[in-house]
Amino acid sequence: MARAYSVREVVKMKKNKIPFTGVWQDAFANPESKGVWFIWGQSGNGKTSFMMQLCKELCKHGRVIYDSFEQGTSLSMQETLVRHGMMEVNKRFSLLDREPIDELSERLAKPKSADFVVIDSFQYTGMSLARYREFAGRHRNKLLIFVSHADGNRPGGRTAEKVAYDADQKIFVEGFKAIAKGRFVGPVGEYTIWEDGAKRYWGAKGRTGINATSSHQQ
Repeated sequence: MARAYSVREVVKMKKNKIPFTGVWQDAFANPESKGVWFIWGQSGNGKTSFMMQLCKELCKHGRVIYDSFEQGTSLSMQETLVRHGMMEVNKRFSLLDREPIDELSERLAKPKSADFVVIDSFQYTGMSLARYREFAGRHRNKLLIFVSHADGNRPGGRTAEKVAYDADQKIFVEGFKAIAKGRFVGPVGEYTIWEDGAKRYWGAKGRTGINATSSHQQ
């Protein structure tokens, strides 16, 4: 039988947080450094750029591994890495070329494996809900970040919707903004990916964004 914890015991538990500062803290506060994040958005809204900016920021706090199921090591991915200056975090960022989930799981089980894991995209993995739960349960000590296609403003597909519901942090990318919808929301609650693009997209709706850390569009 599992142990039951008192309120005092739970409150006193020490949790490792990601010490975001500036625009990152404004958007996402200081979330726990493990668990599940789910990021979704339609093509052409800045999702790829946001992922590169997020990975670059996370490299300040640990090692990142990015399993690219869609682009792999293609020319488009090469250009994305160059455009976002990922050479600056070369020692802390690694890219996998469509590594199957079972092999990725074995990699993550090894000592000194990456702290932050990006899987892009969820639909390309072919994971069932049961397989996702087994994978996430095995790697509770990691921060698992799933990137997803969107159907309108919802994750694409029933399984993706269920995984998003389960996630600790949910981030919807629209109009070059990454909007926090999960358990960790900063005082602003959104991150501007590309300032000019966001102004054009949201201008007619009377919304303003926070300053971007990158002026590149993807």
